[in-house]
Amino acid sequence: MPLCFNTAADYLQAAREMAVSGRSTLARLLAGEAADRTPDPEEAARILREFHGPSLRQEN
Repeated sequence: MPLCFNTAADYLQAAREMAVSGRSTLARLLAGEAADRTPDPEEAARILREFHGPSLRQEN
């Protein structure tokens, strides 16, 4: 079943799947989006720690 990407949990699940499949760059990008969609700052920080590394996102 494909993901819909409606919630932070959807992005986090996709990030974990990408990490397992060796796509660490995509995993970090998805984790960053999950953290942005998480209202709790402590939980957002935990998500980013799980997928450590420099931010790869480009802001406009």
